[in-house]
Amino acid sequence: MKHMWLWWTKEALDIERKQLIEEGRDIRMLEAEFERLEREGAPSGAEFQKAVNELLDKGQTLPISPGYRYVEPSDLKGIQEERGKKFCKVKIPRTKEGRYNRIHRAWLGRCAGCLLGKPFEGTLRPRMVKFLNNLGLKEISNYPWLLPGSTDEIAEGLNSWFGNTLPAYRGTTIFPGDDDTNYTVMCAAMVKQYGIGFTSDNMADFLMNNVPLLRTCTAERVAYRNLANQIVPPESASVRNPYREYIGAQIRADFFGYVAMGNPRLAAELAWRDARISHVKNGIYGAMWVAAMIAAAPGVTNARKLIKIGLNEVPKRSRFFERLTEVLDRYDEGATYFEMLEFIHKCWDEKFSYSWTHVIANAQIVAVALLYSEGDFEKAITRAVGMCLDTDCNGATVGSIMGMMLGDKPLPEKWTSLMNDTIHTDVAGYDLVKISDLAKEMFEIHAKHFMKGKKDI
Repeated sequence: MKHMWLWWTKEALDIERKQLIEEGRDIRMLEAEFERLEREGAPSGAEFQKAVNELLDKGQTLPISPGYRYVEPSDLKGIQEERGKKFCKVKIPRTKEGRYNRIHRAWLGRCAGCLLGKPFEGTLRPRMVKFLNNLGLKEISNYPWLLPGSTDEIAEGLNSWFGNTLPAYRGTTIFPGDDDTNYTVMCAAMVKQYGIGFTSDNMADFLMNNVPLLRTCTAERVAYRNLANQIVPPESASVRNPYREYIGAQIRADFFGYVAMGNPRLAAELAWRDARISHVKNGIYGAMWVAAMIAAAPGVTNARKLIKIGLNEVPKRSRFFERLTEVLDRYDEGATYFEMLEFIHKCWDEKFSYSWTHVIANAQIVAVALLYSEGDFEKAITRAVGMCLDTDCNGATVGSIMGMMLGDKPLPEKWTSLMNDTIHTDVAGYDLVKISDLAKEMFEIHAKHFMKGKKDI
């Protein structure tokens, strides 16, 4: 079977070459081999697949170039030595109702932000601008299929790598499901089974037993294949995995913030245990950053402070820390939202999937959306999606953080009622379920470990 998601392409070679360079590896001895395969290779042929595998293996043996200025460990001890020393703990609601509301609205916000981003996934920024201009808009103001004048003909301008997907969302009455929401449910169900003392091996076993291979993407799909071949964590993340610093672990991190609400450091460690099965270095840091922010969000209303709390959990000499700090610096200097948008698109080539799906590029978008949200849920998710790149992932993450931050009051029905409290997932045992029921289950897992009096609400 030559499934397009299971066979290497020439694009995977471009991604691996870029990834090696970003990691600081000296690739000169492999340049000729990269160029030969990109020039002569036939992706559908077995010889090409074998040659790519051999090249990927060689890449992992390359030394770090002298003078590389970043220190980016993937092991927990190494991360702990490089991260901020300050332990941050925040005040969270004391009552069961208060904590349930935070988790429910964070989870509901995740679903809403993801649904907003799904039709735009893969849309280049110029096409987004043209689409909005045709509707007389500067920014997104509703789900795109509900915008006045958003006909199928106009929607053709949104064509992405996935074609024109907007017509498929007309008449939406439930959340149709996505890997961004599958993973939140998966992590909750895994912690329900194993407890907060779970190991990376527990996470790997749960993934393989409960989520189909072809419902995973990029780094998770490679890790899944490695696990099936008895390559265990952490090697499952690095063996033949060009996507090892992609966004996948970051979009899996939310539940660890929910369950460890109030304790960002613990949330980051839980996210690390999960992330290391499929990601390395900055791919791990993105997950730790998001989990820490979500855990802190009930007690922090200032977006800049929240971002700094998250960055306290990642290595200070990493590319992730540097590039997110650059966003904060530009914000402090008075850059406008649209200036920040332009800056990010100058830094990353959205036509190259490495940039489109890399964790740092999308973490910068998450940070910008939070900083320029002005505490408003709608402004946060629409700006997260409006910057393009991995729109459904970023909308989901920002929606989750804002829901947790604003969870003492309901989220706008404009963004939540459309789903009718119902979601489809690809996680075993959770095919078609109520969003509120999942929130109760997530809360009960939190209460079991962190609250006295463990009765259901």
